[in-house]
Formats: sequence, C-alpha cells, structure tokens
Amino acid sequence: MEAAALLLLLALALVGVSSTLSFYGDSITFMPLRRKADGTFMVTYHRRQNGINKCESQSSHHCEEGVCTSFTESAVLQTDEDATGQGRWCQSERRTAATIFTNKTSFSLRDSGCCWTSNVEEKTNWTSHAELDLGTRSDSHGLNGCPVTTTVSSLRVPQNCFSRFRLLAHDPDGDDVRCRFAADASAPANFTMDETACALTAAGPVAVGVHVFELQLDDFPRKNITLTYADGSSVLREASDVNAPPLCRVRLQFSMEIVPPIPTCEAGHSRPMFLSQTPSHGDVLYAAVGQEFQLSAQAQAHHTSIHGFQVSGPMNSTKTFKDDQNGKAEVTVRWQPQPADLYRSVPFCFTAETKETQSDMRCVVVVVTQGAVIQGKASVTCSPNKMMVAVEKASMPGIDENYLQLRDSSCSLSSNGTHIVGSMSFSTCGTKLEDQGDFLVFKNEINSFLKPTEVITRRNKVKIDFSCQFLKTISISSYFNLHKSDYIFTESSFGSFGYTFEIFTDSNFTSKVAASAYPVEVKLLEMIYMGIQAESDLPNVNLFVESCKATPDDNPENTLAYDLIKNGCQMDETLKIHPSSQTSFNFEVQAFKFTGNLDQVYITCSVILCEPGSAFSRCAQGCLRNPSRRKRSLNRETVGHYITQGPLRFGVQAVASGTVDDGSPVIKKSDPSAAVNLPPVHPDVKSSEGAWGIRETLNTNISTVVFASAFFVSLVFMAVFVGYFIRKRKAEDRKSLLVSAWDN
Repeated sequence: MEAAALLLLLALALVGVSSTLSFYGDSITFMPLRRKADGTFMVTYHRRQNGINKCESQSSHHCEEGVCTSFTESAVLQTDEDATGQGRWCQSERRTAATIFTNKTSFSLRDSGCCWTSNVEEKTNWTSHAELDLGTRSDSHGLNGCPVTTTVSSLRVPQNCFSRFRLLAHDPDGDDVRCRFAADASAPANFTMDETACALTAAGPVAVGVHVFELQLDDFPRKNITLTYADGSSVLREASDVNAPPLCRVRLQFSMEIVPPIPTCEAGHSRPMFLSQTPSHGDVLYAAVGQEFQLSAQAQAHHTSIHGFQVSGPMNSTKTFKDDQNGKAEVTVRWQPQPADLYRSVPFCFTAETKETQSDMRCVVVVVTQGAVIQGKASVTCSPNKMMVAVEKASMPGIDENYLQLRDSSCSLSSNGTHIVGSMSFSTCGTKLEDQGDFLVFKNEINSFLKPTEVITRRNKVKIDFSCQFLKTISISSYFNLHKSDYIFTESSFGSFGYTFEIFTDSNFTSKVAASAYPVEVKLLEMIYMGIQAESDLPNVNLFVESCKATPDDNPENTLAYDLIKNGCQMDETLKIHPSSQTSFNFEVQAFKFTGNLDQVYITCSVILCEPGSAFSRCAQGCLRNPSRRKRSLNRETVGHYITQGPLRFGVQAVASGTVDDGSPVIKKSDPSAAVNLPPVHPDVKSSEGAWGIRETLNTNISTVVFASAFFVSLVFMAVFVGYFIRKRKAEDRKSLLVSAWDN
C-alpha cells in the first residue's frame, strides 16, 4: 500500500497552541468513501481533538495543491468540557469534506504539531496519520470502510487498579481490527497492547503521572476478497496472508493519568460501576436521520458521589445529568442526525466521574440509517445453561424473517405461526458475558442483514437486544469457568439443536473431566480422549465432523493452527476415531504442543447435522481430498458450526488434577518413555491406582537419593578444592615473611 500511496500532506496551522502544553489527543472517523462518475473520490471525515481550556482552537487542514478539486471544513464545535468549572479538559469536533482526484490505489492524510500535555515520557511533538485503500470490495461492492475509534478527553486510573483498559475498535465492514503502538512512537514503560482485543495491559508497575499513547488501528479482511481500482486493475486479498498491508490505517492518540493508589479497586465502591441498563462496550446501536437519538448510561459508587459523566460524542449532541442519594447517577445523551450523517458510524465513549477517579471507559457505535430501526416485542426465557428469545411477529409488520440473524451470522432463527424463536447457550451465537458488579449479564441481539449480492433493499432494519442477568450470589459455576461444553444453535429448517464437546479420562468415553479441572493438565505423548455428542429436535439426524484443528488460543480463525481433521479427512497420524453412534463422534490423539513459548492448546471442530437419506449432503460425502465449491443441500443439513474445547495445558508432570463428574480423581497416563509396561489406569481400579502410587513413590525416592549423593560428592570436592588453595596461600605468605626477614 505504501508504495502506491499518494500523500496528502496537510499543513498544520497552530492557533494559539504552540506555546502551551495543551494537546491531549485526537481521533479521525471516516464516512463511507464515495467514487463519483468523473473518477474523483469524495472523502469526508470527522476529527475529534482533546485539549484544555479552548477546544475551539483546533488546527486547520490544507490539501496539497493539485490534488483536491474542493476542500471544505465546518466550524469547530466544542462537544464536552470539564463540569467542575476548572477548565481542565475539553473535546471538540470538526467535519472536513474533500474531493480527491488521483489514479493511485490509495491515499493518506498526515498532520503533526506541538505540544503534548506535560507527561512522564517527556514527549512534545505529535503526529496524526491515516491511510486508505481506494479499491472496491468484491464482498460489499463498495469502497472499504475504516476502523472507528475514539476516547473521552481525560482518562484517570488509580495506579493499583490498572491491569486492562479496553479501547473501541469497530470496523463497519466487519473486518478484523488489530491495534498496536505506532511504529514511530515508543510505548510508555510497562504498558503492552493486546492487539486482537484492542486493550492496554500492564507488564509491570506503571508510574504515577500522565502518559501519552499513539496507537495505530489496522483492518484486514476475514475472508478472501478482490479489490478493483479505478484504472481497471484488481488484486486478490487473502485472509490468511499475514504479510499483506491493511485496508485502512488510522491513528488514535490519547493521554491517561495514572493517579495515586486508592484503598480498594472494587467496582462500585469508590470507583463507579456501570449498571445493567447501560449499553455494553462495543455495542452497535442505530439512529435515524431527522429523529432524536437517546443514549443513557447509569453508574453507581457506594462510598463516594458521582459528579458527572465525560462523553465523547458528535457535534450538536447534548447531555443531561442527574443523581440520587444512593450513589447512583445517570446521563442521557441526545443527538439528532442530519441528512449529511446518513450511513455514518459514530463512536460514543463515556465515563462516570468522581473527585478521586472515574469508571472504566465504555464505548458504543451508532450507525445512522435512512428510516427508523424496528424494535420488535421480545420475551426472554433464562435457563441454567441457555437462553431463548421469542419475538412476536405482530410487533414487526412487513419484516422478512428470512433476513434476521443473531450476533453471530452463522446462527439463524426458527419460526412458527406467531413468533420468531432463537435458542442459544451462553458460549455460542456471539453471546457476550459482561460483569456488572453484583450481576453477570449475558447479552445477544437479533439483527437484519443484507445479502452480499444485493445492491438495493426494500426491507426495514431490525435490531432487538435481549439478555439474561444472574446474581453473583447464586451458584454460577456452570456459566463462569474455563470449561466449554454445551453449544446450542437454532436454524429455520432444523429448529433447536446442540452439541456437547468433552474431554474424557480414558478410551471408554464414559468419565468426563470435570469443569473444575480445567485447564486440563496433560503431558506430551500421552493420549487425549475427546468426544462430541449432538442433540436435535428432529428424531433422526447424522453428525458429521468436517474438521478439527488445534490453536494456541480459543480463536478458531488463528492463523497458527494444526489440522487433525480437514475436509472430513484424517490428517494426524496419531489420531484414532472410535466407533460411535450416528449422533456422537469419539476420538483420541497423542498430546502435542506448539513450538515456541506456547504452553496450551485448544481443539476446535467444525460440525454439521444432516438428515439421513440424502446422497448430496455433506455427511454422505465424507472425506474430500480435493474439495470444490458446492451449494449446501437446502433443508437437508445445517451450516458448519465451530465448537471449541480446552485449554490443554502442558506441565512438568501429568498427575491427578481434579475430579470427574462422578467424584473420582482424574488420573492421567504417564509418558510412555518414563513408565513402560504399566497396566492401563482407570479411576475405578484401586489396585492400578495403588501400583501407580507405589511406582511414583519409588521413582521419587530414587531420584532423591541420586540427587543427594551427587550433592554430597560436590560438597566434598569443593571442600578439598578450597582447602588446597588455603594451604597454598599460607605457604606463600610464610615464604614472603622469610624473604622479608632475610632482607632486613
């Protein structure tokens, strides 16, 4: 991209800021790019800048001569400011629209200036940069969109409470966004970046004071796409190409003050805690042109008072604050999108403020549409391991139920005469877990969608949020642990169906490793026993495991992966598939680990259910050595769903590390190289268990004797060695004294 980039150098005109330390950070959010019939591009973006006192003095941009045929900027409007009256911080926004004429494949924006607010790193100059690909995407038939991000103006975190700080990283095209420190800006000491989660983390103690951050957000396609350019050329962008340049690159700059430690970091004590009515971080909301949009956030701090909220929002938005006597406070943000905002993705971020500190920052994205978004009437049933949503069809007249899906697009919905129904477990279909102090909340949503081939649509947009909330005081072990087992999905032609994915203690596949034993400690070369069981509302279905692969984390799209089964074919030579029923799949594989400093493995399988009797279903096809693109057998099979189990963690020894579901201890087989000719170990066979314990004891005692003997010999050798040099030194001293006496 950089080789093909045309730099739009934007000259910075500093207006009253060069002599003061007033820059707190900034962000740029792009509207969808448009290509006109004459070959020019319309580029529109909003810049938010954080500072102190007078935020209306935001710098002006000028386009390079000969590149822009037009260049217009709105007035700078202040969107938020310090409510204490001390003028400590403020934020402003400006809209810029430029018509760009270029035959290149990309262009970039750059700005720089002085001066950062006084900071620990002693940085003064800052640089803002954005780079955009100008190709038309084959999946959306439009130009690429850029990651959306921003922050509030002033961030404060107590030193003893900083561990992980989430940032907004939303891509309107659904691309994968990765966050990293900018290449030309060093990271503050002991701050690290989780690139995939876009979260700041601590690698050690962080210093008290103001730190400044210059981050870079890049987006990459999640699937293979073709980009076509104005000159007729095209390029294939493969999702697996880790060396490919990003489709868009934007910079996020902000400052964060690490304040002195506070007595407790417990959310809701002195640090405000958001309540369940507040949108979750990363939620996508909708607003309509010409209609007032409202965003409400509620927070509580039991041992201090909340005096206000910081809100990073668009120009012409307003906020209303109210509190009560119980430490609760609420902010309501109101904004009416204008026609120029149509299709804009607007970031909103907010924090609850106290005198000493503030809450975590929470951010959402508001997408502006042409008409109102329909909010259907839904009821939610919460069970111990799943939730079911039912939406009244009568509450959404004119809605095509075939174009509705859950947050995870692989999960569809079923329907009857009166309701649209979805059923899912708490670990599937994009369900998010949110810790809200006294409650754990599982959230999902029903959204409408467009087909990739659609150029126009006459369907209204639908968005229905639903959730299940559980008090932490009740038993939540089945929800809140590392163990992943129950996966529940819904599809229109199959109704509700689910899978369990378990690790077993032996080849009988009867004793499951208990949830409390996760992560499961294993040893290299021992056999791992795993099983998948399918359940369906339909009486007669077949389970097909199309693929199984290992990854070092629970992300099935991780490029670092090892195939056990691929396209229905066995790939690993140690893999053994055991006979099982038409709805179960049991297998064993010899334990392995990834090279490098990676000590855990997750196993992810893609599974399909088919109705029997169809020769064209994926289940009937079995192993495909040379697979080709095929059309799914409609109403005869489900889509492929990922199910994941793990982690398997590799330690020095593989010994008892938990209990199975029947209360028996988990017994792991030893490394074959360490103990040959041992009988198979089964939790219920006491003699085997005793023999194993005796051998372990003997092995441990022998090792101890050998080590003690070696240690004793080394001590004797060291004593002899030291004694020799002491005697030699004394002899030399006596010789020196005799020579000295002779000379005298």
